[in-house]
Amino acid sequence: MNIPQSEQLFAHAQQIIPGGVNSPVRAFGSVGGTPRFISHGNGAYMWDVDGHRYIDYVLSWGPLVLGHAHPEVITQIAMTAARGTSFGAPCALEVELAQLVIDMVPSIEMIRFVNSGTEACMSALRLARAYTNRPKIIKFAGNYHGHADMLLVQAGSGVATLGLPDSPGVPAQTTQDTLVAEYNDIESVIALFAAYPEQIAAVIVEPIGANMGFVLPQDNFLHQLQQLCRKNGALFILDEVMTGFRVDLGGAQALWGLDPDITCLGKVIGGGLPVGAYAGKADIMRMVAPSGSVYQAGTLSGNPLAMAAGLATLKALRAPERWKKLHENTELLSTGIASVLKKHNIPCQVQSVGSMFGFYFLHDSNQHIRDYATAKQFAHTTRYARVFHQLLKAGIYMAPSQFEAGFVSVAHTPTDIHYTIETFNTIAKNL
Repeated sequence: MNIPQSEQLFAHAQQIIPGGVNSPVRAFGSVGGTPRFISHGNGAYMWDVDGHRYIDYVLSWGPLVLGHAHPEVITQIAMTAARGTSFGAPCALEVELAQLVIDMVPSIEMIRFVNSGTEACMSALRLARAYTNRPKIIKFAGNYHGHADMLLVQAGSGVATLGLPDSPGVPAQTTQDTLVAEYNDIESVIALFAAYPEQIAAVIVEPIGANMGFVLPQDNFLHQLQQLCRKNGALFILDEVMTGFRVDLGGAQALWGLDPDITCLGKVIGGGLPVGAYAGKADIMRMVAPSGSVYQAGTLSGNPLAMAAGLATLKALRAPERWKKLHENTELLSTGIASVLKKHNIPCQVQSVGSMFGFYFLHDSNQHIRDYATAKQFAHTTRYARVFHQLLKAGIYMAPSQFEAGFVSVAHTPTDIHYTIETFNTIAKNL
């Protein structure tokens, strides 16, 4: 595959942008090669600057649940932009999107919009500490909640991809109140509550471990976690930045009957524009300024463009036939990939929920990934890199890292899915 323009842009970018990219995993660091610089996207496809078309299963890392440049979303963004891009004052779109999210997500009574998932999680934890008057929080190894200092402890996503245990520049005192448990291991959480009685303000968790690949909760883990928080007076925080409106129209909490105190959102609620939100029970959320004393602010929070894109996306997604199609195509993709890999005796772990999926290549068919430790130990990253580049040459764009989830959009057709499965079949013959 000839990519002279991407190569030229990347060479220039490396001189003026750290690593040549504005988010680490885009650099192809774990798979090697030159990242593709994208020219434009439409529906399930995007094109690089050298004219190659790809079926896109990254979808801007999740937000584009309707696909690229969806007409309803683009129309609303254009109409809104013509009236102004930001006011530094309230607008009606904020209220409308807030009400729609509250209507769709069962636990949410009040919501505050911010500009990213990092802001949402950082603000949710500040609120939890203020509400409980306790200092410590529990997170899980391999769960990624953004790049705030206190959360860069055994984080997933780009940190896992780069093999960084933590990040330089984060003072030890910043993370001294961040406790780390093992995902899918409730005993590790019980031990922390026992070791720090009445000191833990909250437990924050990704309902699906989608930043260490794709790890599903097991053995009633999330329900046990919720019960443990209630028993010990800690808040239960679900980070649904990735799973919100992706695994179910009401998020993972609706799918699995959970009732978090605070929910963190992002990605889909902005329809492809920068956005985040933290939301939850009214008595907790009323502590946020100006109704309460917990300070948080943002010049562009709730900006009209993101609100308009989010509204258009969620309204379109609520159509029953669209969600049904989305779920069916994702299941078709994941079961198809699993089938062809197993047919060729290639050890793998393939799973999906709603419109999210993930696959690991394993070193041995007896291995099973259930947490961060097993993901790092069992994932065959060398094989993933080989397959990634062969998929890329065939016009299929997957995440350039073994430790990231994949996404399907409403725009993907059965033809796209079958082509992808057949390409996996062809590649698998030569593995």
